[in-house]
Amino acid sequence: MSGHSAVVAAEAPAKRRRDPAATRARILKAAAVEFAQHGFAGARGERVAQRARSSERMVYYYFGSKEGLFRAVLEVAYASLRDAERAVRIDADDPPKALEQFCHFVWRYYADHPGFISLLNTENLHRARHLRKSGRLDELVRPVVRLLAQLLADGQARGVFRADVDPVDLYVAIAGLGYFRLSNRYTLSAVLGRDMAEAADLERYWAESARMVGGYVRAGVADRL
Repeated sequence: MSGHSAVVAAEAPAKRRRDPAATRARILKAAAVEFAQHGFAGARGERVAQRARSSERMVYYYFGSKEGLFRAVLEVAYASLRDAERAVRIDADDPPKALEQFCHFVWRYYADHPGFISLLNTENLHRARHLRKSGRLDELVRPVVRLLAQLLADGQARGVFRADVDPVDLYVAIAGLGYFRLSNRYTLSAVLGRDMAEAADLERYWAESARMVGGYVRAGVADRL
């Protein structure tokens, strides 16, 4: 090899190594933004590819179809909620306080992840068609309800919570108190003349909502209803 050839070879850029896991992760992150902004019908593979610094061919190579990509995005969204739930600190020795902490965790998670709400709104329009096809539902969705069921059982064992509270119904009520205000924040703000997403107002609302939930599950309440 001549000296000139050796210099050219040394200066040539190294061939980029393919990293399938990193590419897949970038596509999922880009797709989450795309679906949150445009819904399922309006989402476009070419925009996902552009944002992910990939190609549309690779998008469908990894996920097969638009439906497969959306399902994967939903699974990642629920996995993130599950992982956050596992990391939350709850005072297990004080069931009423633990329930309040649980409520605040759920509500703050919704507020901090508006894309999650947008994705759920989109999937509800499709009657959970994509989620129902996921083989990971028990792994992704059930843990947070099981945590609430354990909190209720602890409080019932100590005689501070009612024995007839259904954990699924209670979870739906807790989720609704946080979800509705944020998912409908624009129409509510316009109609009621108040910024429904303003931080201080949200904190006040969450405190009052936690009081409502605590009062509902408190032992002896059923006798007064």
